[in-house]
Amino acid sequence: MLEAILAFLAGLLIGSFLNVCVFRLPRDLSVVRPRSFCPACEKPIAWYDNIPVASYLMLGGRCRHCKARIPLRYLMVELGTGAAFAICVVALGPTLAGLKYAVFSAILITLFATDLEERILPDEFTLGGTVVGVVFAAVVPIESGILTYFLSGAFGLRMASVAEALVSAWLAGGSIWLVGWLYEKIRHREGMGFGDVKMIAMIGSFLGFQETLLTLILASVLGSVAGVAYVLITKKDMSTYELPFGSFIGLAGLVVALWGHVVRPWYFGGAG
Repeated sequence: MLEAILAFLAGLLIGSFLNVCVFRLPRDLSVVRPRSFCPACEKPIAWYDNIPVASYLMLGGRCRHCKARIPLRYLMVELGTGAAFAICVVALGPTLAGLKYAVFSAILITLFATDLEERILPDEFTLGGTVVGVVFAAVVPIESGILTYFLSGAFGLRMASVAEALVSAWLAGGSIWLVGWLYEKIRHREGMGFGDVKMIAMIGSFLGFQETLLTLILASVLGSVAGVAYVLITKKDMSTYELPFGSFIGLAGLVVALWGHVVRPWYFGGAG
């Protein structure tokens, strides 16, 4: 229980930093300097107004100085990251596997928020996340991959897993790029942003090709249903509406990773 509480608190703190990234990276601002400030009045935020979750609730979701509304996204990112960290530690313990899926969750939550809010998927989390995924593949092997299965006998599980991560990133990203390229040639309009391609490659490096494909299928279903519903409710033009597909990829990736690698093995393993 104590480990889960500490993981949740750590997730809240990291979620607070991720909120800084969500706001600043799309604007090409440093995530280090200056200190946190209100986007509306640009006044620095005191430390006691920057405590994850607690400050948002105490301030009623508004800036202390100008009373501008603080986006609900700040609260949701902090709580989502804290919950993901706690789930990983409860299910997997304070292990490298728990760390891998906690980090993966944090990356996906950030990309979910930036694409939903700014229609941007920062390279720091897509390309940087791909590198992190490959590194994790060496210490927490992708055991369900095809390459891992065939190469582990000759090269060992860790090297086979790294090969799985690299090939999956290239194959998943390349496949989705090809689909987008063909769509653009046929329809003469962009069908898939290159940020989505890099995000898919990042997921491939963490999960392998098979589960990345599952993520894409789930994201397509979620995006289609939510996109059509949003267009009908808001009466927007479906032909010009830009769907934040990266947000649905992030949501689907969280479901596939946390359910398939964290919650389901822990729950059913414990039950059995």
